[in-house]
Amino acid sequence: MRLLKLVPDHTNIHFLKWQWPTTIISVALMVLSWVLIFTHGLNLGVDFKGGQMIRVTFTQSATVSTAQVRSEVESLGFGEPIIQTYGAPNEISIRLGLPEGSDKNPAAAEAMAKTVSAKLKADHADARIDGVDSVSGKVSGELWTIAIKALGAAALAISIFIWYRFEWQFGVGALISLIHDVTLVLGLFAITQMEFDLTTVAAILTVIGYSLNDTIVVYDRIRENLKKFRKMPLPELLDLSVNETLARTVVTSGTMLITLLALALLGPKVIFGFSAALILGIFVCTYSSIYAAAPMLIWLKVTPSSFVATESKLDRQERLAREQR
Repeated sequence: MRLLKLVPDHTNIHFLKWQWPTTIISVALMVLSWVLIFTHGLNLGVDFKGGQMIRVTFTQSATVSTAQVRSEVESLGFGEPIIQTYGAPNEISIRLGLPEGSDKNPAAAEAMAKTVSAKLKADHADARIDGVDSVSGKVSGELWTIAIKALGAAALAISIFIWYRFEWQFGVGALISLIHDVTLVLGLFAITQMEFDLTTVAAILTVIGYSLNDTIVVYDRIRENLKKFRKMPLPELLDLSVNETLARTVVTSGTMLITLLALALLGPKVIFGFSAALILGIFVCTYSSIYAAAPMLIWLKVTPSSFVATESKLDRQERLAREQR
């Protein structure tokens, strides 16, 4: 059986010759994303803007179909609910955003909860309402602040790790790549107005991890090649390093995309935003590891001498051995 190769051996694509056009595109997309975020804003979910939570137990059923309950609640026209099981499989929580005008008329929120409860009891004779809780805007605001701090801390810690693992130029390159990737994902949510909730925050944290992984793979190969080819021009060396990691990048990104596309197209509606964020994240992370992280090393004046101060005796022996082959 022949080994399937998605990227032929000795592939030599001159990625860096497009570094300036792609840089202009990246900067333009980042500016557009921030403009959209500040003008349109994000469509924050119940997790971040408050709402009502109804706890229900189906006393005569061992399990409950959350898809069926979601359909029943959606038919009432109060927006898209977040439904999760908790405790036993027959216990669920239903979270809904506050209806319009509830800030001036608090009774509207109470009326919404009563309507949902009545609908569930009418459709399910064994439905027992265990409680109705309000998720205040203050608590949700604190949750939003914590989420933003978590994203910032993750990005900063990752950059410090790369700085420690490699050199400061690599840390700066990784941090800019992370900012680029997260900004474009946030821009997607700003322009589409998809709901931004805690699952989206989880998706962005995953994007940060994926971006780190992709950047480290490329940086690791660049570092090896800096030792091997000390007199090779840096753009040529970066092209070589990206080409050498291209097969791994294509396979990793391709398999993840297949899984995420299946989740987005066939999975439940409640995780569509999570899947969409990760799908875009894979594209931008792969793109930024080539056209943000790698060119950044040229602009920060990285040379073999800045990474390896002097050619060691072992390096010299290895280089001479390669030259004699």
